[in-house]
Amino acid sequence: MRGSGRIGGIEGFQEGEIRRQASARLTVSTPGQGFTDITASVADFLRRSGIGQGLLALFCRHTSASLTIQENADPDVQSDLMTALDGLAPRLPGGGYIHSAEGPDDMPAHIRTLLTDSGLTIPVLDGRLVLGTWQGIYLIEHRDRPHRRDIVLHVAGA
Repeated sequence: MRGSGRIGGIEGFQEGEIRRQASARLTVSTPGQGFTDITASVADFLRRSGIGQGLLALFCRHTSASLTIQENADPDVQSDLMTALDGLAPRLPGGGYIHSAEGPDDMPAHIRTLLTDSGLTIPVLDGRLVLGTWQGIYLIEHRDRPHRRDIVLHVAGA
């Protein structure tokens, strides 16, 4: 039978009460369509919060930009992901979408946000984001022209 992986035991179990929380807003100026690595800024926010273990939430306050966790080692991954999004939500000649008041790139941008996400949640242990070796946090700009995007950060823990 395919897909019958083996599940290991729970390791590193910790528990405690939430004693602190912090929040802030991060503004990202994008050059237009593409990925912007915000990992260092998010890690700086976490460091400033003083929280050693807990949960970090990020929320993008826009419907034509999104957040993702993706590989941070090979930029070809980002190019291939943009190509995939172009195939899933193409910019149609002459519009093609009913919603086109903000330009031909707007409705595809909304679809791309639907396919990705406006929010992320990341565990925090030992004062660090629990990301994999090759993972980074990215804002994806889905519009063609530059924009200023607001991301709300909130961390709760101890």
